[in-house]
Parts: sequence; C-alpha cells; structure tokens
Amino acid sequence: MDLLNVYKNSTIILLIFLVLGLLLPIVALSLGRMLRPNVRSEAKETTYESGIEPFHDSRVQFNVRYYMFALLFVIFDVETVFLYPWAAAYNQLGLFALVEMIIFIAMLAIGLLYAWKKKVLTWM
Repeated sequence: MDLLNVYKNSTIILLIFLVLGLLLPIVALSLGRMLRPNVRSEAKETTYESGIEPFHDSRVQFNVRYYMFALLFVIFDVETVFLYPWAAAYNQLGLFALVEMIIFIAMLAIGLLYAWKKKVLTWM
C-alpha cells in the first residue's frame, strides 16, 4: 500500500513540475510581449557599433575553415580535460585504466591525423 502512495505522489509532483516548466516560460514571454513598448523607428533598426555610425553591412562572411579550426580546438580542448581526473586517480585505477587512456589518446590522434589529411588545419 505504501509503495502505491509513493508512486502516486511522485507522479503528481512530476506532473506539477512538467506543467510549471511549460507554463512559466510561456507566461513570462507573453507578459513581456504585452507590456513592452513596441514603437518601430529607423534609428532602432540600424546596427549599433559602439556609438559610431555603421559604415558597411554588419553581416560579414567568414571562411568555413575558421569555423572548422575553432570546432577542432574546442573538441581537443574539451577532450584534454578528461586527462586530468585520470592522471589524478592513476594510482588507484591500475593497468586497465592505462590501456583505456592509451586507446582514448590513439582515437584523438586518429582524429587529428584525419583533420590534417583533410587540410582543415591549414589556414590559407
């Protein structure tokens, strides 16, 4: 009997959180839309560049290689974060963790070689 009551209570709490999670953003956005002033003008539509009048279009097209280079940096930067906890707990982990880390680093090296072969790392 007790387990059934716990299940019902947890279901009710879950439904309350689900309804609040859906309702809160909808109400907040709707109230913001109704209460804010909505007067359009040409001055509001212009691009703001630190108080200076814009002298060209603000939409600049960047080379795709810039994004690929940045994405590779983020991937390898985040992956190296996984090395620190492993190194800190190396004495307790043993040989199995060493083999796993060698496999992990080999996979990173393969990814780096693949990017190098595809000439993602060349800037020009």
